Amino acid sequence: MSEPKRIVIVGAGLAGASAAASLRERGYSGEILVLGDEKHRPYELPPLSKGLLLGDKDEPDWVRDENFYAEHNVDLRSGVTATRIELGARLVLDSHGGEHRFDRLLLATGSRPRSLPVPGADLPGLRTLRTLDDALGLREDLAKAERVVVVGAGWIGTEVAAAARKHDCEVTVVDMVSGPLEPVLGPDISAVFRDLHSEHGVTWRLGAGVAEFTGGPDGVRGVRLSDGSELTADLVLVAVGVAPRVELAHAAGLEIADDGGVCADAGLRTAAPDVYAAGDIAAHFHPRYGKRVRVEHWANAKNQGTHVAGNLIGENEPYLNSPYFFTDQYDLGCEYRGIADIDTDELVVRGDLASREFIAFWVRQGQVTAAMNVNMWDDGDALKSLVDGRATVTADQLRTADLGSLV
Repeated sequence: MSEPKRIVIVGAGLAGASAAASLRERGYSGEILVLGDEKHRPYELPPLSKGLLLGDKDEPDWVRDENFYAEHNVDLRSGVTATRIELGARLVLDSHGGEHRFDRLLLATGSRPRSLPVPGADLPGLRTLRTLDDALGLREDLAKAERVVVVGAGWIGTEVAAAARKHDCEVTVVDMVSGPLEPVLGPDISAVFRDLHSEHGVTWRLGAGVAEFTGGPDGVRGVRLSDGSELTADLVLVAVGVAPRVELAHAAGLEIADDGGVCADAGLRTAAPDVYAAGDIAAHFHPRYGKRVRVEHWANAKNQGTHVAGNLIGENEPYLNSPYFFTDQYDLGCEYRGIADIDTDELVVRGDLASREFIAFWVRQGQVTAAMNVNMWDDGDALKSLVDGRATVTADQLRTADLGSLV
């Protein structure tokens, strides 16, 4: 495959910006155009629901410093939206009337927050958290709010609940699930997070759905639940997950997977010639798991963006990284690696759940499918090797043996 003269990247988030930077770091000297919706230069998302929302920092972690793009001849066009792709003509059209020819195209359009299809979902002041502007506005609101309702007990919902408590807000978290993060972590680990937040004053309304957001022209004022009860609120955040932004890809005729992502092979190539996908939208065939995998976490966007750069300029390497994410809530920090099936995998705990210092392993047929270290930081490399290497282990070994000796 010859080196392309012009690469167009649609999406200026972490995946797209990491790809652009990696192209230059790999010595690519052709044209790079990056189109991004936001006015800000590319940044990483984790600080938005952590340090920035807590008030510990005023800026996100920028993917590269302000001068990087100009100094490395990357044509970054912020505030410009790609509106159409013409695959046959190899063109991307944008919201400013531009037409951009490409030899290779990377789609890295990311995700948008999901909404709830209930009355009042369009009331002013109903908050979501996805962008830097969202985070700055939410932090300002938290500083003034007294009563906060968070709809959604996933990662964003629980991190925002922790930030809201730091701002001395009364916080209630609503979700249909029976425990926070339970669909991902199972009931035992979910209970750790439930108790952590309860000890910090969070009220749970679990097993309850949202029937309506209440309020008027001046904004949302509360949440009516499916059992008829109503929660009064100065601020309501909806954190019920995100949807991949695949409208552009779908309109261009690219195949969309059952999970809503853009179908890609092991090297992140779509079925269209010279068109690739990375980050939240990529439903790529993962050789380690033998199936399509789509991951919405920070590390996946960064690592896929960096990896796909090589394939854009002629390499043909599969993307093999296991999923990874982390969270910080109050005095609890944790890292998670792999993909577990909580309905069938065996949970093995090393350490003590009650003290919140432990490692949780999910095991299938003697192999570790996922591992999560909570307030224990010495074994990260061993955990990665256990998840990636598929070594055969026993539950007793995971509980008591030197983890480095098992890999």
